[in-house]
Order: sequence, then structure tokens, then C-alpha cells
Amino acid sequence: METILRRTKVEVNKNLYLKEPFSSELGILIVKDGMQLIQELGMEHFTFKKLAQKIGSTEAAIYRYFENKHKLLLYLSAWYWGWMEHNLVYSTANQFNPREKLGVAVRLMVEGPIFKQNEYLDPLQLRDIVVNESIKGFLTKTVDFEHENGIFTQVYKFGERISEIILEINPAYEFPKTLVSTVMESSLLQSFNSQHLPGMTEISFDSINRYKFFHQLVINAITHE
Repeated sequence: METILRRTKVEVNKNLYLKEPFSSELGILIVKDGMQLIQELGMEHFTFKKLAQKIGSTEAAIYRYFENKHKLLLYLSAWYWGWMEHNLVYSTANQFNPREKLGVAVRLMVEGPIFKQNEYLDPLQLRDIVVNESIKGFLTKTVDFEHENGIFTQVYKFGERISEIILEINPAYEFPKTLVSTVMESSLLQSFNSQHLPGMTEISFDSINRYKFFHQLVINAITHE
């Protein structure tokens, strides 16, 4: 299973790029080195000019793959959530108890991917970018247009799978998608806070208490309406 996932290429919405990055060596460099540079500099200081210098190419060549750095960030975020969906599917494939499946789902949302190796993109680097940068990708004026064009398909699909698990436990629960999106967003925020704004949380970055908190939150919401 782990070998299969290691070789899996996540398919993302074609509206995120102008040319498939993994179709050429240059495209691969753009994505991999772009990811590393965003991780190092943050989106505020990342530019295609700096990326071009890093990979020994030109800005014009990069623009043939991505319309702008915003689209590159959305591409990386979509890749991450697609990878998370693969993790969820494979990790729960042989589980029939919905509470156990929910435990896996909460752990994925709170701690990140279970399978941490991939030949195309580093899941741990992607996780770091999603924690620190991804919110900058959708709190924009273009979010409605991007939603209509399926840009957020990967995160929707991941959330919907978890919502289905919640309904297995309590078919009468009214707000599965809202609960899942709340945990997805707030768990990322708590990961960010534990790294950068520790006064906002009691939970250390590497503590299992973060999982316990969100798991308890979800179970209580589902079973104590």
C-alpha cells in the first residue's frame, strides 16, 4: 500500500495551471523548487523572478506553466488535499467500524498525512505550506470565480468523505460538512499558533493533546446534540 502511494501522482484541477508541470523537467523544477522557496520566504516575498534565478530559467518560462504565484500556491494546496484524500481512503480501506474510521480522519486533519513519502512532491513540505500559507490562497476577491471553476475540488472531496463517516455514526446529525470544515480550518490554525503564536494555545506543536482535543470535540458534537 505504501509503495503504491509513494508512486501516486495526485490529479488536480486543470484550471490551476496553463501547462501540466510534470510533463517536463522544467515544470517539475518549477513546482518542487517553487514549493521550497515559498516555504523559505513566504508568499509575501516569493516571486517568479526569484524562482527563475533559483532554477536557472526565465520568468517567461515559468509563466507558461502558471498564470501567477497565487495559482502556484493553489496548485500546491490542491495537491496536498488530494494526497490527504488518498491517505484517508487507504488508511480506512480495511476498517468497518465508523468510529475507528473517524479517528483516522481526525488524526489526518490534525496531524497531517500518515503516508509521508511520495516520488512527485514531499507531503511534509506540502503540509508546512498549507499550515503557513494556504489561507492566503482563498481569502481573496477571486475566490467565488475559483470556486465556480472547481479550484477547490480536492479539499471538498476530502471533507465530503469525512462527512460521510460522521453520518455513518449519526445519520441524523445536521451539520457534518460544517463540523468537518471547522476542524480542518481550526486544526491548521492551531498548528500555526503553536509554531508562531504560542500564547493562543496550550497545546505544543508535537503533542497528542491536539488530536485528543479535536477528537473529543467531534465526538461530543455528533453524539450530544
